This record gives sequence, C-alpha cells and structure tokens, in this order.
Amino acid sequence: MAVWIQAQQLQGDALHQMQSLYGHHFPIEVRHYLSQWIEGQLWDTVDLENPQEEFKAKRLLDSLIQELQKKAEHQMGEDGFLLKIKLGHYASQLKSTYDRCPLELVRCIKHILYTEQRLVKEASNSCSPLGGMVDSMSQKYQQINQAFEELRILTQDTENDLRKLQHSQEYFIIQYQESLRIQAQLTSLSTLPPADRQLREPSLLSKRATVEAWLTREANTLQKYRLGLAEKHQKTLALLRKQQTVILDDELIQWKRRQQLAGNGGPPEGGLDILQSWCEKLAETIWQNRQQIRRAEHLRQQLPIPGAIEELLNDLNSTITDIISALVTSTFIIEKQPPQVLKTQTKFAATVRLLVGGKLNVHMNPPQVKATITSEQQAKALLKNENTRNDSSGEILNNNCVMEYHQTTGTLSAHFRNMSLKRIKRSDRRGAESVTEEKFTILFESQFSVGGNELVFQVKTLSLPVVVIVHGSQDNNATATVLWDNAFAEPGRVPFVVPDKVLWPQLCEALNMKYKAEVQSNRGLSEENLVFLAQKAFSSSSNSPEEFHSMTMTWSQFNRESLPGRNFTFWQWFDGVMELTKKHLKPHWNDGAILGFVNKQQAQDMLMSKPNGTFLLRFSDSEIGGITIAWLFSSRERMVWNLMPYTTKDFSIRSLADRISDLNHLLFLYPDRPKDEVFSKYYTPPLCKTRPKAVDGYVKPQIKQVVPEFATPNPDPAANPTYMDHAASPAVSHPQSYGMYQPIMLDADGDFDLDDTMDVARHVEELLRRPMENQWSGQQS
Repeated sequence: MAVWIQAQQLQGDALHQMQSLYGHHFPIEVRHYLSQWIEGQLWDTVDLENPQEEFKAKRLLDSLIQELQKKAEHQMGEDGFLLKIKLGHYASQLKSTYDRCPLELVRCIKHILYTEQRLVKEASNSCSPLGGMVDSMSQKYQQINQAFEELRILTQDTENDLRKLQHSQEYFIIQYQESLRIQAQLTSLSTLPPADRQLREPSLLSKRATVEAWLTREANTLQKYRLGLAEKHQKTLALLRKQQTVILDDELIQWKRRQQLAGNGGPPEGGLDILQSWCEKLAETIWQNRQQIRRAEHLRQQLPIPGAIEELLNDLNSTITDIISALVTSTFIIEKQPPQVLKTQTKFAATVRLLVGGKLNVHMNPPQVKATITSEQQAKALLKNENTRNDSSGEILNNNCVMEYHQTTGTLSAHFRNMSLKRIKRSDRRGAESVTEEKFTILFESQFSVGGNELVFQVKTLSLPVVVIVHGSQDNNATATVLWDNAFAEPGRVPFVVPDKVLWPQLCEALNMKYKAEVQSNRGLSEENLVFLAQKAFSSSSNSPEEFHSMTMTWSQFNRESLPGRNFTFWQWFDGVMELTKKHLKPHWNDGAILGFVNKQQAQDMLMSKPNGTFLLRFSDSEIGGITIAWLFSSRERMVWNLMPYTTKDFSIRSLADRISDLNHLLFLYPDRPKDEVFSKYYTPPLCKTRPKAVDGYVKPQIKQVVPEFATPNPDPAANPTYMDHAASPAVSHPQSYGMYQPIMLDADGDFDLDDTMDVARHVEELLRRPMENQWSGQQS
C-alpha cells in the first residue's frame, strides 16, 4: 500500500498527472480499495508481447474481480451500501472491458504503477524516505508472492511428472503381463510334441528376451523417474519451509508483536486478511504436494522396485506432515485478546481464529474451543509439553464456544462474548511481589481433523499475560505490570519473563505511546516533558537529555518503591496525570495550554520575567492526579503563587476553563496569550443576567470559584453566585484541610524550608490583620 499512500501525498501538477491515469478504463476507486492487493501482484512477470501469456493475464483479471466482489460484500451500514453497489458495478465493468483482452488490463495497471512510482520519485528528494520506488514492505510482499508463484510452478511440474510416471508405470505393468503370458506359453510347450515345440520355442524365447530386456531398461527408467520426482519434491518442500518461515516466524510474529504493543496504546495491529490469504496458499500448496507424495507412494507399492526410493518417500511424507502440522498449530491464533487487566465477576470477550480453517474444510465438522485460565508456571509447563493434568487456576463461566465459518469473509473463528472469571486461585508470591504483579494467561484449546480424519490436530494458544484484580483500586498497579510486559517482552520468551531493568529511552517510548493513547491525542510527550520525568524518576536536577540516555530504570523504581518524600510510586504519579488529563483536560492539552510537566522551581523561573497576572498550568508534584495554577502577582514585590492542586473531584464540580475564568487576577497564559483567547471557547455560558426566575419556588444558584485574598468586587450586582474558596500559597500546599495552609513547609526532599515557611507566615499575618467579616464572607454566602 506504500506507493498509493505516497501517491496521495502528491501536490500540484504531479497530483493532476496521477489523477489523469484513471477513468472509465480503470476507476481510481478500484486503485484505492485494492491498493495493497494491486501492489502485491507480479504484473512484470507477464510478457505483453507474448500471446501465450494471456492465461496469466486472465488469471490476474479473475483475481482482481474476485477481490473487488469480496471487498463489496464486506461493506456494511448506510455508507457501505452505496459503496457495495459501486464496487460491484466496477467488477462487472472491468470484466466486460477486459475479458476478451486481459493483456490490456495488465498493460494498463503496469503503466499506472510505473507512472505513480516515477511521480513519487520525482517529488521526493534523495534523502527522503519516499525516494525509493517501493518501500521495504511492498518489496517483501512482492518477494512472498514471487515465492508462491515459484511454488505453483514447481507443484505443477511435479504433478506433470507424476502423471508421466503413472502412465509409464501402467505401460510397464502391461508389458510385464505380456512377459508373464510369454512365459506361460513357454511352459505349455512341454505338453506339445517335440516337433511342434522346436517350431514354436525359438520365437517365444526371442520375444521373452526382448520383453525382459525392455522391462529391465524400463525398470531402471522408472526408478530414475521416481528418484527424480522425489528430488523435485525435496526442492519444493525446502522452498515451502522457507516460505512458511517467512510468513509464520516473521509476518505472523510481527503481527502478534503489533497486537501486544496495541495493548499499550500502539497503532492497531492491522487485519489478518493478507496473512490468511498467504496461509491459505501455503495450506493449498502443502496439501497438493502431500497428495502427490501419497500417490507416488501408492505407485511404489503397486510396483515395488528395489532401491532407495522407499526411504526417500518416507522422509518426504514425514517432512510434509511436519510442515502442515506447524502451519495448522501456528495459525490457531487469538484475533481479539481478552482484557489484560481482568476483574473477577465481570463479563469479558475474546475471539480465536484458525487462519487455514476454511481452506482445509475444518468447518465441515465445526470444532469446539475451550478457554481456561492458567498460571505462569502452568503456561511454562504447557510450552515444554509437560503434563499439567488439565489444571486451571480459576473458573471461567461460558468458556466453551463452537467455531463458526463465515462464508462472506472465509474466516473460521470462535467468538467468546460472555465469559466471566468466577474465581481465581493464586500461587505463593515471591519476595516483594504483589497480587497485581502475578501474571496469568487464558489458554484456548481445540481438536479437529483434516482430510477425512487423515490427520488429527490438537491446537492450543495462550493469550497475552493477564493480571487478575478483584477491586478497581488495583487497576493502577495491574496496568503497570501489563505495560511493562507488553513493552519489553521478547519474542519466544519463557512465559512471562521480562527484563527487570530497561534503558530510560525504551521506557520513554512506552510511556509516550501509552500517554497518547490514553489521552487520545496526537500531542505526545516532548523532550522537555521526558527530561522532567527523568528528573522525577532518578531524583536528578540535570536538564540534559543525553545524560539520561544510558541510564536504566528497574521495575522496582517504576512501581514498587515510592518516590523520595512521597507515598506513591513513579508510575502511580504518571498514571494519575493520564487519568486526570483523559477525563478533564484533554482539549486543553491538545491546544497546548497545559505545560504540565514542570516543577515548582521551574515554574517560578519561567514566570518571574513575565507581566503581572501571567500564569501556567502544571501537574502537582505532591498529589496523584492533581494540577495546579502557578501565577505571578506583584504588589510590593514580585512573587509566584501556587493554587492548591485541583483533582478529578474538583473538575466534576466546575471545569478548569470556568475556574480560570472565575479568577480575575489570571490574565495571560504563559508566555503571553490572553486567557480568554485560549479558554473562552470552553467557558460555560453564563446564566441570564436579568432577575432570576424561580422554579417551584427555588432560585438556581451559580457556583463560582474565588481565591479570597485575590478576589475583586463582583462587577455584576444582579448576580448572586455561590463561591468556592480555594487556597493559594507561594509554596506547594497539601490539601489536608480545605482552604487552609500548613504552618510548616517542607521542600521536595522533606526538609524544613525556611523561605517558604516565612512566606506563609507573612501571608497569614496579613490575613489576620483583615476584618473577620471580609475574610469569611465568601464562604458564608
């Protein structure tokens, strides 16, 4: 799909040239919806000047029409209905146009692809990743399809050789019967008079000698044919193994890795349609060769000729059985993973799929799939083929499901829609391990036969690691376990081993991926944000990103040990930020209004040179899931103040934008943007400013936030708001009593902070000089 994606990014004259390639002869919609398929075909292998190549072109035309019809059948909904009709029309149109001249279709598509590649190459400079005519993905698809074409030719060649061998062997048997008839005639001569025997015997002896000489030569020829056929099958099976390795050990494993990273918020793993089509081609080719080898064995049994062929055929039969077994067992996969943080007594779903089920006709006798939950130790034993005595680590309700064949998509899958974990049996924990670090897995297993019970398969597949919780309060730590496992698990690991420490840049990549997914934002974590996180994680004051590149972070630092001077871990703080942003701050984060990852000292340094009333928003260092406003206010001296952190509870009462609107002393969002320019689109429309209208004898109050010492007279005497008092401090305040200050201030390391404490003391002294009624009137209203 790479060339088409690049072609869509063309501009100006290049875009017009690209668009002019399409029309009634080949609609651009066909190029768009079948882009990946089109770029994966071997158009260059068709010689347009050779009329005998028309059969290849016809096969490509038929495949193109089938793909269009399949794409049309998959369209759903109101918009899909119109597209379904349109794609069906294009399928009929292309068949009508090219059915009698399929080579012209190949000529047309080759011209389109060549021109698109040329335009893309011209539009990109030499250092651009678009510089190649096709990217590595497109090249890999071509290599896979080229290998399938080679396998098809080899399989057709051995089929032809097998037919020739069968024909030659049948003629050999006829001649062998003739030799037996001659021998019978010679034997019968003993009953004849000597004169008659002498008359007929020389002719029969000559015939026998001629036939036996031919049989000897032909037996050697048949043996050579058999050996030659076996050698060709060896070559085919070697290529089959290689192709299967590419598809199962590279492409399918990569898909599973993408699926695992998607659990951390990575891009979707993508559909399985192309993988299934490759696996089905493998299954078809393997089965054809298996049948050929069985027929060759039958011919050998029909006419035994001494030699090495018997051992060769046994090896071939064993090899082809191993290949198909590996294909079937590897393509029994989990299409939709169960939730990796699994709460007991809660409904969950999963989908398993057999990629070769339709091609091997498994659906003719639909197998049943069973799901059980197993521990990490049981999973290790399963992979070692050790007897686990069908032990499970819990009880799952509705854990049996019959695989269903979907005719339109050609998929064989089992949809578990209503599973529920009734109970869980935990193992003895190791050291400091908590229940939210214990990993389980859902085991899906089934049994079925193929080829009329010729082969019986027992298939099993394990889900990604699952952490079982019984209460929502455990979700945070369970998610940490899942994130670490998904990010740093290595392919082919022993379940569920992960490194105990990772490089900081690796963790940054995982955190950024998770943050963007949770907040549903394209604005990820900047380099400055990551430096702030590194400072927090390693208790460092360095501002150099390079200094952290070689540093490692252990699992204990991530989510076992509390941050210095705090009662929560690094992950718990970070997860709190994500939750707060996801629920209440997403639009402001996307607008760039929240700096967020700034500590108190940095905020003060940034604001001190700005005009009075400049403010910024930063995440609280002292509270999980808190955000505070730091602003510059100068009367006798310039001072940066910090509001007590807001939490989800606060924003469920009044939004951040409305709170900022309430505070008239906040004028400019750092560095110099008028606050209304940034936040006004999120303000709640004000209530009618005329006399409030009573409803059922009640007047609806309006909630408004004030910071008493910074409050200004209400400009609208008609309004009668209810005020929320909120504490401000030039130091970080801990919300142990709402709207009150702590008498003693501690710095980030938990040490006594004289400067901060003196600031608070002066502020309290100033408050005490005010008349009592002015101090508390806002709270009493």
